[in-house]
Amino acid sequence: MPTPDTTNPPRRGLLRGIAAAIALVLLLVLALMWWWDAEPPLFDPPAVTQAQLRDLKRPASVGATTTATLIESVRTLLDKRGGYLSNDKLPPGAWMDNVPNWEFGSLTASRDLVRALRNDFSRSQAQSTEDKDLAEADPLLNSPNDRWLLPGSESQYSKAIGHLDGYLSRLGDDEGASAHFYARADNLADYLQLVSSRLGSLSQRLSASVGQMRIGEAGADQPASASSSATRAPARSQLVKTPWTKIDDNFYEARGYTWTLLEQLKAMQHDFGPILRSKHADVSLQQVIRELEDAQRPLHSPMVLNGSPFGFFANHSLVMANYVSRANAALIDLRELLKRG
Repeated sequence: MPTPDTTNPPRRGLLRGIAAAIALVLLLVLALMWWWDAEPPLFDPPAVTQAQLRDLKRPASVGATTTATLIESVRTLLDKRGGYLSNDKLPPGAWMDNVPNWEFGSLTASRDLVRALRNDFSRSQAQSTEDKDLAEADPLLNSPNDRWLLPGSESQYSKAIGHLDGYLSRLGDDEGASAHFYARADNLADYLQLVSSRLGSLSQRLSASVGQMRIGEAGADQPASASSSATRAPARSQLVKTPWTKIDDNFYEARGYTWTLLEQLKAMQHDFGPILRSKHADVSLQQVIRELEDAQRPLHSPMVLNGSPFGFFANHSLVMANYVSRANAALIDLRELLKRG
């Protein structure tokens, strides 16, 4: 009579236990991915400014709302649900791409503003000395967004927040007057020129989700002397289409950039209020804000759809491109008003 195998039942139980543990871990990871895959809510720049100035025990001053909004935008990157995910190397953050692309778009807008603060808003003229805290915050905020080795991205951005806090604190120091913010029309127009370029690029990338025939000149690199019809190369068209794997990346990058830009323009509406009213440009700025608010409407879909332009299914990239283009058009009108004497 054969001897019964007494090793199989324990081995099967062990394998079942391991399989159950793996399934449980995967379930927890998927639950975290669902919980973290959310865009942070908008905040109120004047209210955030009052809270920060109260903590710093400083009075309100021109430029405080813009600076406090920049601080809050960067802090949101680090403190939102799930924290900062762009440099995660382990699941669930390593398996996610929507939120990291949103973070990159938001970070781009913050980097643009801190550079404008350093080079333009805080200086009366090109020969002026740059602010010491802004000179430190600018390179820190421009650190690689996916660095996880020491110093990690989060630590660099936290240091940038500390220097921005220092600049904000000195803005309200009437006695020392060591920090300045010049709310001039030319400063604002220069900054909006950069913003317009960003919006134009985002609009083109979003529109390319369904493919675009773009016309360019093959002989664009020829010297100016070769400009006659006999030597100039004929214009040719080229199909530009976003790979399907990058469609949601562009969409969420645009969402992040417009989220942060919306908060910045709301703050500038407060700090640049007198100059905007004197130029009759306050209504134009309000129009830009309204278009950006529409771009932040909730996405009622589990994924970014990419239907044909007039097809049965929606194309979320084209809808986003529409709002971005309209905001950019209003922004161009705003810049023209600011340039007028």
